Amino acid sequence: MRFDLTDMRLFLTVVECGSLTQGARIMHLALASVSERIANMEAALGAPLLERNRRGVRPTAAGDALARHARSILGQVEMMRGELRTYATGLKGRIRLLSNTAAMAAFLPPRLCQFLAAHRDLSIDLEERTSADIVQLLADRRADLGIVADTTQFGSLQTHLVADDRVVVIVSRSHRLARQATVTFADILDEPVVGLADSALETHLGEHASRLGRQLDYRIRLRNIDHVAMHVEADIGISILSHELAKTLRRDLAILPLSEAWAMRRLYLCARDFSALTPHATLLAQQLRQDAPAAPR
Repeated sequence: MRFDLTDMRLFLTVVECGSLTQGARIMHLALASVSERIANMEAALGAPLLERNRRGVRPTAAGDALARHARSILGQVEMMRGELRTYATGLKGRIRLLSNTAAMAAFLPPRLCQFLAAHRDLSIDLEERTSADIVQLLADRRADLGIVADTTQFGSLQTHLVADDRVVVIVSRSHRLARQATVTFADILDEPVVGLADSALETHLGEHASRLGRQLDYRIRLRNIDHVAMHVEADIGISILSHELAKTLRRDLAILPLSEAWAMRRLYLCARDFSALTPHATLLAQQLRQDAPAAPR
């Protein structure tokens, strides 16, 4: 059995598109050529890889296995190319780091500054994603390290606790709750909410609301934290955020901690396998784990 990189990349593209025609278009190949390549792969394997239906195609069990291995192989090839490319540009290493919004706001900047100042020959590709996306991307070998909140499932990833955080409520200064020191979750369930696009936190809050037989009333969901603050200041609604993120807001808003124990969140550094990281990714992982709080028992 012999599949080349083009075969694997083509097969993954077809699977992700669910269509031979769309896969051919993306790969800039004729449809007949795509069909022939996949037929040759099936002949070499001795099993069908795709099921055809009215809506397109979907992988068989053998196709799922091939897609899983192809992602792994192609990910390793991209890592090799990226690492070798950095040598060509005079750099010794490049690290791919994913972060959720909370860590990006306050936890990471000083630590990355210190790391890059100490390692002048290293570079970091930093991307902000939701915690759920980060877990999936790490599992697919599309990044070296990620920082996520414990409101999401880690799957098979290895983790290290790196920071504590708390869920807080932000309200305008004219809001009825603005003078309170803390609030309970029940206090805010009748309030309209300005949401920040963070699927993990939203799911976490939704679960706790459902336990009270309620649901949060989102008036609008926004991706930009400054836009969230603008709407809260205008009394469009309240917002529920990470405390580390709320501290970065420059508007005159009241920040009220939620009194429930579950409102304490923890940020975790994640990797598929810390022992298999590149040497420069290992250095960054060590930097990010410095001064970490004690792990829960």
